[in-house]
Amino acid sequence: MKIIKRVAAVLALSLLVVSCGSEESEQSGEEWPDKIVFGFVPSQEQESLQDNIKPMMDHLTEKLGINVEGIVTTDFVGLGVAMGTGEADLGAFGPAGFVMAQKEFGNMSVMAQAIRYGAPTYHGQWMTNDSSICNPGTLKSGTALINGSDGLEQVGAVDSVALQVGVYFGDSGKALGETVDAGTVSPGMSCTADISNVIGKTVAFTNESSTSGYQYPTLQLRNAGIEDDQYEKVFAGGHDGSVAAVYNGDADFGVAYDDARRTMRKTNPDVGDKVIVFNLTAEIPNDVVAVRTDLPDSLKGAIYYNMDAYLKTEEGEAVSDEVFGWTDMQVAKDSDFDVVREANEKLGVND
Repeated sequence: MKIIKRVAAVLALSLLVVSCGSEESEQSGEEWPDKIVFGFVPSQEQESLQDNIKPMMDHLTEKLGINVEGIVTTDFVGLGVAMGTGEADLGAFGPAGFVMAQKEFGNMSVMAQAIRYGAPTYHGQWMTNDSSICNPGTLKSGTALINGSDGLEQVGAVDSVALQVGVYFGDSGKALGETVDAGTVSPGMSCTADISNVIGKTVAFTNESSTSGYQYPTLQLRNAGIEDDQYEKVFAGGHDGSVAAVYNGDADFGVAYDDARRTMRKTNPDVGDKVIVFNLTAEIPNDVVAVRTDLPDSLKGAIYYNMDAYLKTEEGEAVSDEVFGWTDMQVAKDSDFDVVREANEKLGVND
């Protein structure tokens, strides 16, 4: 039944798209703005992200026939404010950031949800630079952790849904041994260990609005009986910053999306060896693109259609991997984010 509803939603949205270009506003009878602004938050260095989103913005500008400007805000809160005050029309949000912004301003709705290698959910990963915490016999190269039906499981890196640090796509599919200018990327270490190891240590989070980089890990700790005052909390500003803090020894532990170690692989190909994944959060709904509700419906449909088509091109696939790691997208359902709203309530995020 869920699949039928998703297909129906896609068809309904696609019916809004007649020509996929500037002629559509005339055909629909709706007047489109001359310009729209698409906002992003930094999961990587802000300047680098600004460069990486440009090809997608150029593609949408050409296909829509209106100017599409990409901006990078300081964080999820900044993006929410930009959309809430009309400075941005679209926003690529993490689920918690979207839920908070929607509650605060009420003028936005989910349009598209990310699919990553067939999965509509993801999770946060716990990282450390201290292999001594690993359960005996579990520290292994070329492995990853997944949330299995019976709990945490360790699998081969190529068998993980999330694209791991040393994995690339070869002629026969996923393979280990990606090579970058700085050398061959390490296949990535993982082990299993209890999150109670963070007690008395420093933990690098991303920012307070991040679902995988703060909220779910914090809730996980509290559910395990570990309170905020039992460890030192630092905020690295982004997922790449959290990885870097663990890699450089500025923090004993860190949390980020799986596998944020890829953000450092081009300049530090040994990141998968020095930064060890040892635990995961519960599953989280994937990122979304939110849209201001007062945009013309025909424009919303055209944006979705052309973003979806772009992801299926060679250039779009490469840009997506650099910007937010989407491999596909689907029409988003607001009710899918009720679990995030519940987590926000438990953490008092909405207070």
